Amino acid sequence: MSAPASTIEDAIQAALATVDDPEIRRPITDLGMVRSFEVGSDGLVRVALLLTVAGCPLRDKLRNDITAAVGGVPGVTGVEIDFGVMSPEQRQALQAKLRGGTATAEPVIPFAQPGSRTRVYAVASGKGGVGKSSVTVNLAAALAARGLSVGVVDADIYGHSVPRMLGADGSPTRVEDMIMPPEAHGVKVISIGMFTAGNAAVVWRGPMLHRALQQFLADVYWGDLDVLLLDLPPGTGDVAISLAQLLPNAEILVVTTPQTAAAEVAERAGAIALQTHQRLVGVVENMSWLELPTGERMEIFGSGGGATVAESLTRTVGATVPLLGQVPLDTRVREAGDAGTPIVLADPTAPASVALAAVADRLAVRRESLVGKPLGLKPAGR
Repeated sequence: MSAPASTIEDAIQAALATVDDPEIRRPITDLGMVRSFEVGSDGLVRVALLLTVAGCPLRDKLRNDITAAVGGVPGVTGVEIDFGVMSPEQRQALQAKLRGGTATAEPVIPFAQPGSRTRVYAVASGKGGVGKSSVTVNLAAALAARGLSVGVVDADIYGHSVPRMLGADGSPTRVEDMIMPPEAHGVKVISIGMFTAGNAAVVWRGPMLHRALQQFLADVYWGDLDVLLLDLPPGTGDVAISLAQLLPNAEILVVTTPQTAAAEVAERAGAIALQTHQRLVGVVENMSWLELPTGERMEIFGSGGGATVAESLTRTVGATVPLLGQVPLDTRVREAGDAGTPIVLADPTAPASVALAAVADRLAVRRESLVGKPLGLKPAGR
């Protein structure tokens, strides 16, 4: 005997609640995407689903996930899905829901709010060519592989390269004035390269750079991140200044190579934290040595640069700035980046992967908010 219709409908509703929107990562039932469903006398279920935008790139995934979830309900013989599109009013309601109940004209940056538990790391370097972006994407992938929710902002507007190195070839989806970032290897990523045609150059001045960074932080729906990494452009220019204004709680991670010239420039990049009152979380020395087949190490770019930077910054800021790790030179790092799969995932046992994973372990700590928590303090007696 078949179950009563109400029981089947309850089971279908529960099954639909297990399906997450692939971009927003929340149940489609919570997002108001399920307009209705009906069960025919023959067990065929027809689901009316509202997409956020007409050209939703993940429409087929939604179809497959819903079919699998609902098709597994006892008594269901088939699933048909009728796709529609949300009205502007429905998208505005969704936007307000995702932003905590309000759709303000000027979205706030969630990571800059007092109650934010997201750890924000700005990866900086004094000069280009030290492998800052490679370090950023590998740390992001390593942190995501540990089960953390991770996002990356490619803030190097002129020299954006993060999407290729992470294999993030998708396009952002817009819901009203909110942007859904593509995801690759469990990492959400946004870059100006996703909004330019082909390999076009970006020729912007300071105010436009500031506005772009602000939009990446406020207009993109990041969800509840454990860690956000920003790949900064080299040097101490406009973006570094904007970062200090928009995310004063961001912690600076300095990347350098062993050579003296690079170390001296890296010290200047790190010392900006003294002016912006941001914390220096540490230094990563990249391209530290080349391991030869004999087991010997060839120090192509010299040695000691990372330790020198860490010691100098420690004296400058008056607080310990540790050398978090030394990453050996390895052609596989470049090859994996070109292929869109970071080395920590493509070859976890490679020496460079082991070194980067060790740095990720030291960064994999989520900030705990003190909002609403008793501190156990008592007034001192007179």
